[in-house]
Amino acid sequence: MEKKILHFAVIAFVFFAQNNFAQELYMPRNIKQAYADGTRSKDGKPGKNYWQNHGKYNMEIAVDPRLKVVSGTETIIYENNSKDTLRSLAIRFVNNLHKPSSPRGSIVSDDFLSDGLTITSLKIENEVYNENARKWGTVGAVKLKKAILPHSKTIINIQWNYPLSKESGREGQIDETTFFVAYSYPRVSVYDDYNGWDMLPHTDRQEFYNDFNDYVFSVKAPKNYVVYATGDLLNPDEVLQPEFATRLKKSYTTDEILHIANEQEMQSGIVTKQYDWNVWKFEAKNITDVTFGLSDHYLWDASSVIVDKKTNRRASVQAAYDIKGTDFVNSVKNNQYALDWFSNNWPGVPYPFSKMTAFQGFADMEYPMMCNDSQMGDAKFAQLVQDHEVAHTYFPFYMGINETRYAFMDEGWATTFEYLIGIAEHGQEAADQFYKNFRVKGYINDRSTEEDQPIISMSTQVSGAGYGNNSYGKASLSYLALKDMLGDDLFKKALHDYMDTWNGKHPIPWDYFNSFNTATGKNLNWFFNNWFFTNHYLDIAVKSVSADNKVITVENIGGFAIPFDVLITYADNSKVTLHQTPAIWEKNLKTAKIVLKSTKKIKQVELDGGIFMDATPKNNSLIVK
Repeated sequence: MEKKILHFAVIAFVFFAQNNFAQELYMPRNIKQAYADGTRSKDGKPGKNYWQNHGKYNMEIAVDPRLKVVSGTETIIYENNSKDTLRSLAIRFVNNLHKPSSPRGSIVSDDFLSDGLTITSLKIENEVYNENARKWGTVGAVKLKKAILPHSKTIINIQWNYPLSKESGREGQIDETTFFVAYSYPRVSVYDDYNGWDMLPHTDRQEFYNDFNDYVFSVKAPKNYVVYATGDLLNPDEVLQPEFATRLKKSYTTDEILHIANEQEMQSGIVTKQYDWNVWKFEAKNITDVTFGLSDHYLWDASSVIVDKKTNRRASVQAAYDIKGTDFVNSVKNNQYALDWFSNNWPGVPYPFSKMTAFQGFADMEYPMMCNDSQMGDAKFAQLVQDHEVAHTYFPFYMGINETRYAFMDEGWATTFEYLIGIAEHGQEAADQFYKNFRVKGYINDRSTEEDQPIISMSTQVSGAGYGNNSYGKASLSYLALKDMLGDDLFKKALHDYMDTWNGKHPIPWDYFNSFNTATGKNLNWFFNNWFFTNHYLDIAVKSVSADNKVITVENIGGFAIPFDVLITYADNSKVTLHQTPAIWEKNLKTAKIVLKSTKKIKQVELDGGIFMDATPKNNSLIVK
């Protein structure tokens, strides 16, 4: 009887240990509090008390190409879904980055600078506020005369204007009569469950964090200017001449690439209605931002593609570009392929929006339903850049990532999808070579401290080298390593569970970790700790081959749990390649032993990490004497 009791006690202890003594991940105190409050759940799902705020934006925006000024009026119905009473209102205006007094992450030219936002009228619940925003940076705070109570709505009315910068970055003047107008309206900053008001300034390095809102907006532009924007164009017949409205509507239902307006037609002034000003109306719901571009001479191509084969839902695919924009001639064709591929392969989630427009500019930057890309003069590289920006549809626009704090949660995934679609487009060898050259080589050959900071480091707290590597290459390698370890089927199941759970919400890194643990039925904390919370890097070495040729010992000098191939050449010159997934490091992160079935004499052992480029490749080979 005592033996049985002891046996059951041992089983109980092992079970308890597996579930309670498993490696815990570092968690900041404010994140711990969110889990304690029940807004986040350890199973990777939103907690029973999860909430997020929401806005309904109705905006009338005008662009004066002569004065290079954007002006507008907006009404925001803002929902406070939290349990907190809001006694101040944080209003964000990213384009105040151009103000000389705003903090920036790099040196800029005089042409980049401007006066920034001027608010000419601000009313909150019909209370007039004496606020012109001239002292604001990229985010300002308004002390409320009447607090916004929990689970209530408030109405905000703003009139405003600002100048378009002469030097275009993520937005601004493209040429004298072409403008990309992004972040163009004052918006309520995010109030969330783990930080409260998001007051972090935009410095032109880290990107954005926005609520999911509903938008109805119009853009007033002079005749002969075509406006391209996030959302559905509601009034094509009011702004386009009949022939061009017909072409556009046809493009919504066909795979054929149509030239909606060519160079001669744009120059002839026959494309838009010939009122002095046209008002272009758009609508987009449950989306994190809206943006638009306009030009009086850009060429306009359009088509569509089926993005959901179950429902045959189509998405419009459009391109707007200068006659000299040779990269953009194939933009529509490339995006038809990209939307189809992303929808059906990786991530394998149907493209969630109604449109994607490629606009020729300077930023190589993503926006909801739009990308603003530069002329590269290299068709393959241009396609890769466009693929990357379109991949951002899923992270951060489908998943409401806090890019400002955790850029690896969106840039890392976009880099991963960019690599995977590159394999489909150009083959494994070409995709591997580009990924290594563009995403890994600079990092692994740079021994600076900045490169080896933990990925979990807040994006606002790392330098240029550290930010770029943590956000893109190193983060992407972690996702690809996990894919290798889990296998495509289980990895995709976990990815879909994570995306289905957090679509339209605000996941943080611990939600990703917990979601994958739950979906896979595995405790992956050892892997997440290894990749996200350490100063590791990529460096393995052949340590030894046993005298009986049965065991190869591999040392993990850099520390990351990476996959690799073992290439064995035997004395008879026969060869074999053995693939090792990152699981080989689970029990011992420093040393792995590969036990061979063959007893043949080994002549040479080589290690090949592929895209997981080694910091010291000279010790990746061992000749057995």
